Amino acid sequence: MTTLTLIGKPDCHLCDVAREVVETVVAEYPEDAVDIEELSIVDDPQLYAQWWEKIPVVLIDGELHGHWRVSPDRLRAALGAAG
Repeated sequence: MTTLTLIGKPDCHLCDVAREVVETVVAEYPEDAVDIEELSIVDDPQLYAQWWEKIPVVLIDGELHGHWRVSPDRLRAALGAAG
């Protein structure tokens, strides 16, 4: 199973858009293929220190996939390569 981590914060418009893209793309895969984990920089000082100016951030299996804007096509390709 591939783990996709979305790092953001509440009331973040770009985070909401990224979440929609992630959910749409992941819905194209079998139910047990991708596990989505959401983390907030508000809840974790270490995440805040590392990512505060780049949210939303997408990690795939712990590796940086991208930040700010999530491309559906690029995400599909990355998930396909990971799985």
